[in-house]
Amino acid sequence: MKLNQIKEPPREIMSLDVQELSAEKAQYLVESFETPIVGYYNWDYRETENRIKKLYELGKKLNWNASLDIDWSIKFPAHEWFNEPEATPFSDLEEYKSLSDEKKLEMDHSNMAWTASQLLHGEQGALLVSSQLVSCSPSYQAKLYAASQAFDEARHVEVFNRYIKERIGYIYPVNKYLKMLLDKILTDPRWDLKFIGMQIIVEGLALAAFESLRNTVRDPVLKEILRLTKRDEARHVTFGVNFLEDFIPLLNEKEKEERAEFALEACMVMKERLFNLVVPSKFLKIKEEKIREILLENTLMGGFRDILFSNIVPNLKRIGLMTEKIRPKFDRLGLLDYESFPHSGEVPLEHLDEPLFEDRRVS
Repeated sequence: MKLNQIKEPPREIMSLDVQELSAEKAQYLVESFETPIVGYYNWDYRETENRIKKLYELGKKLNWNASLDIDWSIKFPAHEWFNEPEATPFSDLEEYKSLSDEKKLEMDHSNMAWTASQLLHGEQGALLVSSQLVSCSPSYQAKLYAASQAFDEARHVEVFNRYIKERIGYIYPVNKYLKMLLDKILTDPRWDLKFIGMQIIVEGLALAAFESLRNTVRDPVLKEILRLTKRDEARHVTFGVNFLEDFIPLLNEKEKEERAEFALEACMVMKERLFNLVVPSKFLKIKEEKIREILLENTLMGGFRDILFSNIVPNLKRIGLMTEKIRPKFDRLGLLDYESFPHSGEVPLEHLDEPLFEDRRVS
């Protein structure tokens, strides 16, 4: 085994070998981060009959196996489009129309590779943060749930990694703004900010990505992966809302405003920066600013943002971070209208308890 220490993420596309390496040949490309995390023992093991306990039980009940519960034998021909052809935001652009059919197909495959890569990178970040939450969560039941979430995130890393290896074959570097957001959450010493950043912001982003992607992808294997991972993420968001809505009111006004500003900054990044600029600029030879303008005006991307912020903004309001000082800033971003959407704090648990598979339903 060899550790290759690097100071920043790789910038080049990396090919993935489907064959497993022997222990002697294994090499790991690692980037370190430091965090002044404060952990907590909890010596009071009494259980509280609340939604967090029920969510923990649901997590145990609804575990699935990425090796056994996904039918990896289903073929997806190399000449097929991953996304519906009409789903591209660039269909009316002359630079896109001038591409050959082969190049359009290659661009579609590259877009899927970029998207799947960001999902994989994001899930690794979620795995790292949820493992921190086990230590820094102050309550007994929150520790148990965070541990179960870490197992969920490990499964998500496993399943997206396998999908990329077997269906795509190469991986794109992490988006620098996604990396910045993950770095902030991982290295901040405040445990409640980790909860806000992961359970409300990043998991809300994952929910939106899985839902919007599932509406356009054609590969049945990926559709099933997205269905199963989305169910897990819905539980994670509900856990965060239920835990934070009891804690945030205990903060003083200065502390609340600090958390609200962090949430606002994260929303600004997601609204204006988390775009795939790499693939369009490579194939269409146009400037990144023009690509960003097209994506901001595109109907499908607008639908993604609707799903994203209708998940995040109501939950920020529910936990008490849509303060009077922060509301005008969300309004200027065009996001304040989302606060009236349903939040995740009172999602009926039976909606999260539906059987994973049709053939397992109890008559």
